[in-house]
Amino acid sequence: MTARVRLLLADDHPVVRAGLRAVLETEPDFEIVADVPTAEEAVRLAARGEADVVLMDLQFGGRMLGSQATAEITARPGGPRVLILTTYDTDADILAAIEAGATGYLLKDAPPQELATAVRTAAAGRSALAPTVALRLMDRLRTPASALSRRETEVLQLVAEGLSNAAVSKRLFLSQATVKSHLVHIYAKLGVDSRTSAVAAATARGLIRR
Repeated sequence: MTARVRLLLADDHPVVRAGLRAVLETEPDFEIVADVPTAEEAVRLAARGEADVVLMDLQFGGRMLGSQATAEITARPGGPRVLILTTYDTDADILAAIEAGATGYLLKDAPPQELATAVRTAAAGRSALAPTVALRLMDRLRTPASALSRRETEVLQLVAEGLSNAAVSKRLFLSQATVKSHLVHIYAKLGVDSRTSAVAAATARGLIRR
């Protein structure tokens, strides 16, 4: 007999949660224990020990991000596995989620059967990556010298959002000198010489969000 997999769904869009519930409940070995609209609620419910896998979006309307919630959930001994299910496939998002402890990373356009397989894989403690995500990670490994680090992608994402060096340093708790150093390295890796060019190049390569 197949072991039951208890699921907690975390997404701030009611339609998405309803759709996921409808798809996943067709699987005989899946049980949806709850669906929640905020990352904070996902952390709170995951701590109860009633879920084996949390399906987590990355962006929520509240203060906590999906990657932050993932880090809190996976930090607890014996906690559930976290499977990211999102529309974002940039290096910045993927690296943040994996570093936070996510077991898998899928995109929301994944076919139902691929999603079900990923849930079972995550529940078993094995990695479940969307093909495009796996390819991006392999590309990083093939060209480590030109790949932006996690911190560099964080800095550049904030620059893309219009933050000044001073604002970036405050947000990331870094000195302005460190922020400038990161930008110098970013320019060198991307072969550019300005903030605008760096943002354009990184966006075109799928390193940061538009």
